[in-house]
Parts: sequence; structure tokens; C-alpha cells
Amino acid sequence: MKSGQQVAVFGAYGHTGRFVVAELAARGFVPVPSGRDAQAVEKLASRFGLEARVASVEDPASLDQALAGAAAVINCAGPFASTTGPVIEAALRAGIPYLDVAAELEANLDTFTRYRERARSAGAVIVPAMAFFGGLGDLLATAAMGDWTGADEAHIAYALSSWHPTAGTRLSGAVSRERRGAGRLRYRRGQWEHRTDDAPTLEWKFPDPVGLRPVIGEFTMADVVTVPQHLSIPDVTAYMTAEAVRDVASPHTPAPTAADSSGRSDQTFLIDVVVRSGGAERRATAHGQDIYAVTAPLVAEALERVLTGRTKTVGVASAGEIFDAPDFLRALAPHISLDLDRRIQTA
Repeated sequence: MKSGQQVAVFGAYGHTGRFVVAELAARGFVPVPSGRDAQAVEKLASRFGLEARVASVEDPASLDQALAGAAAVINCAGPFASTTGPVIEAALRAGIPYLDVAAELEANLDTFTRYRERARSAGAVIVPAMAFFGGLGDLLATAAMGDWTGADEAHIAYALSSWHPTAGTRLSGAVSRERRGAGRLRYRRGQWEHRTDDAPTLEWKFPDPVGLRPVIGEFTMADVVTVPQHLSIPDVTAYMTAEAVRDVASPHTPAPTAADSSGRSDQTFLIDVVVRSGGAERRATAHGQDIYAVTAPLVAEALERVLTGRTKTVGVASAGEIFDAPDFLRALAPHISLDLDRRIQTA
């Protein structure tokens, strides 16, 4: 079915967008690169022998032209606070599924709030945060839950060997901070809390070979948005290794550089997810290379499943809500290593 299917990729010439275009092409799709920078989109299109379509979120007609004939659209263009709404609207007009790789908390909250009922009524599929931050943690938490219908708390801990942010990451972070104002967000007792104190510094015991590492607690990422949308867990907390936080916060940290022929950096990651209910605990972990590059197989696998009907719901849906989480994660085996250990442990 996928052979020859066109997939619009908005923001295709960005760092993550280029990985997405390459992954789609490798899977037999025909990516349609799109974006506002005509020179950049045409350069990328010529590299792959594709059709370039220049489009801007300020020009709905150009978005309609960019999506014409496409089976779906993947939005890779940050800051997503500016792009999600216009591209979702274009997808709804075209009657095609929408997926994005947004890591911005506020943009993802907006998508669930603004489009949940409308998309469900229309039978449309909208999958936000289908990326390293958001999608992967959500899938791991869902897989760890197994047959539990609810849990008391979920913890999603990230160990990054380094974090060299892209220009898009820096811009998206700046937009989020501007929207959020002074302080930070955390999810407690089923509600969002705006905090003005400093996030705590803790220690997290990651599986070997990472081991015990200092982490910044309540480092709220996109999966803290996606997990409570479909799992009955009132407390969801994310953690990030302290050195990675220092990297991404420093204005002097350079952008990622390619370390292999695929363009991946030498960054490695480990995500350790723990869900707890009463005295029981379940765990799921994943590790791999390059948080930006691994987003491409995540969103491409999601796209394949949407287009082939391997989904469980319609509307705006988190990764673990719309897909069979364990099966999806195992399909990523060439790209990540998994330990889906659902054994119940007594706390």
C-alpha cells in the first residue's frame, strides 16, 4: 500500500525533518518536502529527486497546495506553537491524518484541548509528539502498565550522554519559556501546577551500564502531557541527567554533528520508565543513539500504522493510546534496544 504514497513533510529541511524524509523514502513512501524557505526546501528536494512545495503557515492556500495528493502530513517545523494549528487545519481540510514531532508542552496541550472533540467527531487522526520526547516515553509507559487499568504514579527518566541542541530545539525552548512565563510546570494529583521554585536535584538508578546518576527532577517533557491523556495516572514525573541539562542550557553548546554515514551524532540515550501502583512496580527501558535521528523511525512507523488501519481510536491520540505499544516498540528493534520487564515487584 505504501509504495508511491505521497507524504507531505512540513519543515522537511530542518535537522529532524531531514531524517524523517530519508526514513520515509527508505520505507517506500514518496516524501513531499515543504516549508517556507524556498531555497532550503528545493535543495533538499533535489538531493532526493523529489518535488518541492513552498508553503507558509501564514498562507493557508499554500498549505493546501503542499498537502494536495498526500496520504498524510508530518509536521517537523518548530516552534510548534506557531505551526501546529495551521497545519492541523490544512490536514482537516484535506481529510488526511496529521502527525507531528512536537516537544513543546504548551503546543501539545493546545492540540489536545483545541482539537480533541472536533477530530473525534470528524473521524480524523491527529497524533502529536510522535517523537523521542513524547511518543517513546508514552509507548514505554503504556507497555509497562500491561493489564493495569490505572497506577498511582509514573516516572520517566532520561539519561543522555550529552545534549547538543539544534537551532530548532533552542527556538522551541525559548517560545515555551515565553508562553509559560517565570517558573515551570509539573503534573500532580491529576492537575497541572505552575511552580516558581527550582526543580529538585535527585539521583536516579538507571539500568547498567549507566547506573546511579544525578538528575534534575520534574524536568517536564512532552510525555508528561501525553501519558495522562489516556492512562489513569495522577502523578507523572520526568527526570533528566544533570549534565544533559547543563548542555542544553548553555548557549555555548554546539549543534549536533554527524558521527556516521546516516548523519547520526555519537549521542546515546537511555529511557527508564517506572510505573507504581500500591506496593507493585513495573518497568520498561529503551536505549539507542541520537534523540533527533531516532524520531524518524518513530514517526514513520506511526505513519505506516495509521495508513494501514493498525490503530485503536480516532481523534487526537497519544502514541500509547492509538497503537499497540509493545508491538510498536518491538517494530523499532533495528533502531532501539528494549527491556519490557512487566514483572511485579513489591516496593
